Amino acid sequence: MQKNKKLGIDIGSTTIKIVILDEQDKIIFSNYQRHFADILATLKIMLQDLIAQLGNIEVIATVTGSAGMALEKQLTFMQEVIAVTKAIKKHAPETDVVIELGGEDAKIIYFRDGLEQRMNGICAGGTGSFIDSMASLLKTDAAGLNEYAKNHQTIYPIASRCGVFAKTDIQPLINEGAEQADLAASIFQAVVNQTIGSLACGRPIRGKVAFLGGPLTFLDQLKKAFIETLDLSPGQIVSPENPHLFAALGAAENQKKGQAMPLADLLKQLSGDIKSPFESKRLPPLFSSYEELKTFQQRHSKKVVVRKKLSDYSGNCYLGIDAGSTTTKLALIAADGSLLYSFYQNNHGNPVQTAVGALKNLLTQLPPQAKIGRTCATGYGEELIKAAFNLDQGEVETLAHYQAARFFEPAVDTILDIGGQDMKFIRIKNKRVDSVLLNEACSSGCGSFIETFAGSVNLPVAEF
Repeated sequence: MQKNKKLGIDIGSTTIKIVILDEQDKIIFSNYQRHFADILATLKIMLQDLIAQLGNIEVIATVTGSAGMALEKQLTFMQEVIAVTKAIKKHAPETDVVIELGGEDAKIIYFRDGLEQRMNGICAGGTGSFIDSMASLLKTDAAGLNEYAKNHQTIYPIASRCGVFAKTDIQPLINEGAEQADLAASIFQAVVNQTIGSLACGRPIRGKVAFLGGPLTFLDQLKKAFIETLDLSPGQIVSPENPHLFAALGAAENQKKGQAMPLADLLKQLSGDIKSPFESKRLPPLFSSYEELKTFQQRHSKKVVVRKKLSDYSGNCYLGIDAGSTTTKLALIAADGSLLYSFYQNNHGNPVQTAVGALKNLLTQLPPQAKIGRTCATGYGEELIKAAFNLDQGEVETLAHYQAARFFEPAVDTILDIGGQDMKFIRIKNKRVDSVLLNEACSSGCGSFIETFAGSVNLPVAEF
């Protein structure tokens, strides 16, 4: 049995990378896979593949990466930046600056005039997951986006800090017939702008630059966009082998301690109950018993929308259109407030066309004895919809919310609203809107965020 091979495992936010080094620190095996948030199951499969190819060899294992700390009790842990830095100093010592993109993080590491590392904090805008999200809008994946970008002619300005806001920029361009190649290249340019603007923060990126991480390894058009934006000459570009494996490589090469064990034993060790050291203290459950839940459901079931058949209705009815950031909603109500017709659909960046389809459908169902007596628009597209269809009036969204909430609960004092890319907290005092809090630059936690996150773990939104 061969002994004491070095195993480096890099568990990132979206992928797992592993390398096996021989006695001369040469890579004899490597693997790179997405884990879709099922880290342990994916890692076990990768280790089983490793055993199938190299046998039950003995290894000294070191783990790194943003999700690797969950295994620090089972394996020796090395901080990711340390692992990357050590690998750079060994394999590309001429490097002055490293730009690394991962699934949900981005880093710039400066080596000249002292070591300085800059990393994105709470926002994953401009990272691999951002690229995946944008690719889905073009009905492709990251590799397909890369192929499209090779033939681009035009670059459009696209928001890069927030994937939800970027969708809002891209969807109208799709509707207007923008070329796929131009949209793909514009997405890559948005990533470049976000990385340089938010991480470099004015500090020049000079000298020899190395590009690391999966996106910059497999998406040559993204790397090209960085090189052109930074105006790098061929002599300034550092191209080490296996740039997507550098963290795992650095972890394997720089082990300080650890006991050799057969791969089968390591696999068995990872089959136990493993919990993250960052596991949050859980809040108590909303309901301590089924009876409490049932009481809650019964209480809330009283506040329901009363529906009536539109075909049987006669007299005046009233139409409201809510043109939101990602969806368009229509409601036709009777004089007593009962709902006669409703519509809810993603507007794909074209609220007017979506409303046209909804209104045509409504008119085919409207009986001769019913008449639309008054119309009102609200939402992001209030003025646009009001002008397009010559509606009677517009209403500020917060007041529209309050009118509806008060109809069902006259004593309402708090309203929470989560939409496609915004969320609102509305406080009611003395039967008036007292204050409104609204998210600003970030759409994390909104509807589009939930759609994207559900997709990242291969689940439809309803199941998620």
